[in-house]
Amino acid sequence: MLKKILIGLAVILVGIQFIPLDRSNPPVTKEIEAPPNVLSILKTSCYDCHSNETKWPWYAYVAPVSFLIASDVSEGRKRVNFTEWDKYDEKKQEKKLEHVADAVIEGWMPLPKYLLLHSDAELDQSQKKTIKDWAVTGGERDEHIRYKKDDKNEKED
Repeated sequence: MLKKILIGLAVILVGIQFIPLDRSNPPVTKEIEAPPNVLSILKTSCYDCHSNETKWPWYAYVAPVSFLIASDVSEGRKRVNFTEWDKYDEKKQEKKLEHVADAVIEGWMPLPKYLLLHSDAELDQSQKKTIKDWAVTGGERDEHIRYKKDDKNEKED
C-alpha cells in the first residue's frame, strides 16, 4: 500500500513539472527614477518581484516551488512595478510610494520567505530609512534639493 502511495506521489510530482507557468520578463517601459543609492536597494531587495527584470533561479523551474514563485512575482508586479512606472499617473505613483515606505518600515517587504534564499535582500535600519525618506518625498530624484512648485530655480529652505 505504501509503495502505491509513493509511486502515485512520484507520478504527480513528475506530472506537475509539465504545467506551464509564465516566467517572462516583459519589456521595461520606464524604470522609476531614483537616486543611485535608492535604486541599488530597490534592485537588490525588490526587483525580483516588483519589476520586469526578475532573475528566475533554477528552482523557479521546479514544481511545486515554481508555482509559489510565479504567483509571488505576478502578485508583486500587480501591486507595484518599478519598471512600468509610466503606467501610473502622478497620484497613483505617490500612493504606491506610500505603500512601499509602509511595507519596508513595517517589515512586510521583502517577504520573509524570499529572504530565506536571498539574505542579501534583507534591509538593515539604514536602508529602510533611506527608502522611507525617499518614498515619503514622493520619490524625488534628487534627495538633497527640493524645489518650490512656483519657481523651480529657487531652492526651498
